[in-house]
Amino acid sequence: MLDTTSRDTAVTLARAIAEDDAFRAALADLIAFPTDASREVAPLHAYLAHVAQGFAAMGFETQGYTSEGRPFLLASRIEDDARPTVLGYAHGDTVPGMEGQWADGRDPWALSEDTGTGRWYGRGIADNKGQMLVNMTAMQAVLTARGSLGFNAHVLIEMGEEIGSPGLRKVCDRLKERLKVDLLIASDGPRIDAETPTIFLGARGGATFRLTLHRREGGRHSGNFGGALKNPALELAHALASMTSAKGALQVAGWVPDGVPDAARTALAGLTPAGGEVDADWGAEGLTPAERIHAWNSAEILAFSAGNIAHPVNAIPDRAEAVVQLRYVPGIDDTQLTEALRAHLDQHGFADIAIEEQGPRFRASATRVDHPAAQFAAQSLARTAGDDPVLLPSLGGSLPNDIFTEVLGVPTIWVPHSYPGCSQHAPNEHLPRALFADATGLMAGLYWDLGSVSKDALLGV
Repeated sequence: MLDTTSRDTAVTLARAIAEDDAFRAALADLIAFPTDASREVAPLHAYLAHVAQGFAAMGFETQGYTSEGRPFLLASRIEDDARPTVLGYAHGDTVPGMEGQWADGRDPWALSEDTGTGRWYGRGIADNKGQMLVNMTAMQAVLTARGSLGFNAHVLIEMGEEIGSPGLRKVCDRLKERLKVDLLIASDGPRIDAETPTIFLGARGGATFRLTLHRREGGRHSGNFGGALKNPALELAHALASMTSAKGALQVAGWVPDGVPDAARTALAGLTPAGGEVDADWGAEGLTPAERIHAWNSAEILAFSAGNIAHPVNAIPDRAEAVVQLRYVPGIDDTQLTEALRAHLDQHGFADIAIEEQGPRFRASATRVDHPAAQFAAQSLARTAGDDPVLLPSLGGSLPNDIFTEVLGVPTIWVPHSYPGCSQHAPNEHLPRALFADATGLMAGLYWDLGSVSKDALLGV
């Protein structure tokens, strides 16, 4: 039987710590490191050295690693080999600060508050420094209330997630023997909304393709040649249109899943995703918006260029380009994505269009909705919140979840502490102050419950 009194103590303590000025100061310290993943690495190393001190104060052993030029930190606290072992994950790198673009002259590398809205601002507060601090604080509350975690914990922190997690797979492969864990519990991405506790069990994959049609060198007069000369912009527009129906449903064979699993459909029933900002009549027919985002595939045109839109001239452009991104769930052959697109374009008469995959590739991966660990986590959050959390089969976006499921072979449970309107990857990144206390309490309850369950019960053995 769970020790409810002490559990309540841990949850209450966690919430109180998150509302204290010391928590705000700790968050400000993290944000102050300019950890833009696209710039120099010195701040990345400095950030991890600072975080290592925090884990060491909680009785964790820490060790740094470098892979593909990126620093990593592993913090470990092993209490009893007979107890469950949990892997946590976070990233301390961010997108560029976008200095000068924030409202009210805010410095992205300084924590600031809008007292009128109760929002805290700073680069990385949502993605992912604030979420990591929530989990660290929740562990500290459990340690204080119980005197131990009650389980074994490893926490792996990387500094390159925003540029495709270079080196993460190699580090996990290198540490595979040490990281023989029972499951991953981590926090990234948004809740379904700011007030609703959420769990997601994996992430859609992401692959980006540049399509180029180059017809000739230089433009041609639209009056002298119009109607008798191929226009690459029109050709590429038709090619792009062939990839979906007029309502946005995928038409590329090899890019379309076989169906939505029954367990996923049940979990998503009645859910309104993305804060309600969806077009109900857009996407695959017969699916709800929630199913289209969390259990289906989508292709989006991210950019389309021909000629000079700012200063058009009376000429047929010589080339046209587009960038198309596929988001996909597990169940399709992602080793043949380029080949599937090539076959589709050829079949529709667009063999002259060149295809080049660009940028990092994230593979789709997810733990099944009815996995015992997923149900355990959902029950724990419900016990703390007083209501069932939203349980999503996959995050709509992409994360390096596949590294944990494939290299380490573990089920993955993600409990996000952000929300869709947080402006991550944009100026004015923020979180509501109240969310921190709520999230820290939820995680304290979850960590407490992990210390009260056997390995067999956790994994349904």
